Amino acid sequence: MPKKVTSTENTVNREYKSSIFAMLFRDKTRLLELYNAISKTEFTDPDLLKVVTLENAIYMGLKNDLSFIVLEIRLYLYEHQSTPNPNMPLRDLLYVADEFSDLTKDMNLYGSRKIRIPAPHFFIFYNGEEERPDRDVLKLSDLYYEKEEDPSLELKAVVLNINKGHNPELMETCRTLREYAEYTDRVRRYAKEMPLEEAVEQAITECIREGILEDFLKKNRAEAMKVSIYEYDAQKHIEMEREDSYKDGYQAGRDDGYQSGKEDGYQSGREDGYQAGKDDGYQTGKGDGRTEMLRQVIRTMLTNGKTVSQIAADLGMDEKSVSDLGGKA
Repeated sequence: MPKKVTSTENTVNREYKSSIFAMLFRDKTRLLELYNAISKTEFTDPDLLKVVTLENAIYMGLKNDLSFIVLEIRLYLYEHQSTPNPNMPLRDLLYVADEFSDLTKDMNLYGSRKIRIPAPHFFIFYNGEEERPDRDVLKLSDLYYEKEEDPSLELKAVVLNINKGHNPELMETCRTLREYAEYTDRVRRYAKEMPLEEAVEQAITECIREGILEDFLKKNRAEAMKVSIYEYDAQKHIEMEREDSYKDGYQAGRDDGYQSGKEDGYQSGREDGYQAGKDDGYQTGKGDGRTEMLRQVIRTMLTNGKTVSQIAADLGMDEKSVSDLGGKA
């Protein structure tokens, strides 16, 4: 089983790349401060939090930043993100499955006695440069191929924007989070005017002098310097990779995936072409490609003996649109 993090102030885990956020809030006193601010509680004893972050539960080179149980009845998974990621509910599902597996490893899951588990809650702390609302909710069901009114499995993750100037009430309540936002903002601003290493050094020096994350930065100056440089570089690299991948991948997907979808069949086309068109097409002008694919699908279904009414029900369309797109089979 994966082992848990037990110390309250850790340096960077060498098995994955940490973040200043994770370094800060692995300290239970600061973690309690953040929990109180989010949950609107006033607990004072950090030992009420039982940290259960799995040390080596790594998914695709990443791991959950912070997991802890409060009063033995609620499990919280906190995740820091500097780039928007709509797949976080799926990652959280994998994380929490590992957590529950570890928590129940000595229990009899096949017995007649009901096993009690803490209710999970998921929070994502976003501080990327892309403009996002103060609060958002990501749902696992948003990732399903087909929308369902009452999905059998759902997971909701609350996304909080922790950039400077956002969520003022939360920032006012949690001093550490407010100072973290100030530090991050300075690194970004200075990095636009000078080399990154100098920008981070200046931000750290100023913050220590002005009492912003003073104790943390004094104690962890070298580590904070290294992690801050990595975080900024990684974010820029991801943004550049996404831009290049989008341009290359979208065109290749349109040329190859769509044609492959028509040639290899509706299911393959639906997975490799239609879904890509559905996700990307409305924002990038792929309406024509989707219409053409629907026309081919409808004609194939008509050729296979399905009626206009049956096709309309299968595809969630009205019969007139099916008739217009299908034409004569």
